[in-house]
Amino acid sequence: MRARTYVIYDVFTQTPLAGNALAVVLDCEGLDTAAMQRIAREFNLSESAFVLPPQDPRHRARVRIFTPDYEMPFAGHPTVGTAVALAERAAEGNGDGILVLEENIGPVRCAVSRPAGEATFAEFDLARLPEQLRLSADAEAIGAALGLGPHEIGFENHRVSFWSAGVPYVTIPVANLDAAGRVRLDNAAWSELAPRKNGTVPASPYVYCRETESRGNSFHARMIVPGSPSYEDPATGSAAAAFAGAIMHFDQPREGAARYWIEQGLEMGRPSRIRLELDIAGGNLAAARVGGHAVKVAEGTLFV
Repeated sequence: MRARTYVIYDVFTQTPLAGNALAVVLDCEGLDTAAMQRIAREFNLSESAFVLPPQDPRHRARVRIFTPDYEMPFAGHPTVGTAVALAERAAEGNGDGILVLEENIGPVRCAVSRPAGEATFAEFDLARLPEQLRLSADAEAIGAALGLGPHEIGFENHRVSFWSAGVPYVTIPVANLDAAGRVRLDNAAWSELAPRKNGTVPASPYVYCRETESRGNSFHARMIVPGSPSYEDPATGSAAAAFAGAIMHFDQPREGAARYWIEQGLEMGRPSRIRLELDIAGGNLAAARVGGHAVKVAEGTLFV
């Protein structure tokens, strides 16, 4: 048994007790996979991050990410939150710069800054650009599993599709905020029709619409994790990364840089704001970044 420092950040927000909560365990030498999984279950947050020495000395840290039930290859709010935590710890809250985190998906390059009067901001380059996957379920069945009618699925030329930038999501456009607010996942129905990630767990639905609650945002989104029970995630960076594929496919943004702010978590009282940036060259997605602010809300010591 030894003492290990941990911090808790609210990510994709500048306001404590909003956004997506993350536990970051900073001293993880000697912990095996089973121990990390038990600690993640003890925190019982959507994800917890565990910081280890890097395998490549040019990188800042090796980071492993766990939900209470399994390890993730990559996740957005743990990447942003861990980058902010390491930068603030190294520079006593004033750390700007570039750092690379080694995640299961591969090296993830992060940029950290602290704009005047704001919480620390971090963004990461997608280690894997979004790829469209095969989806056999029809839109009407997907809508029914969400408690919506056929007329509420889709807007403009946006249609239900399936994308992954390391973690797969079924991206589901809905007509407006009213439809998004009435989404209720039928676990049994979703389990029957949803594609599987890792061959076992149903991919999560990522519901979005063009109408937003706040001016300056491009999309309103909700992400619900299926299971018994299912639960809603207040801010999902890996889903925003996958969603970049849907934006490219349906909106076909112009050459150069495109920036989108995505609001999420409003229905559950955890308002969040995610920044998604796309670099388009020759009509193709050349690179993409996901970013957001993070604020520390707690710190302490684990004795494990």
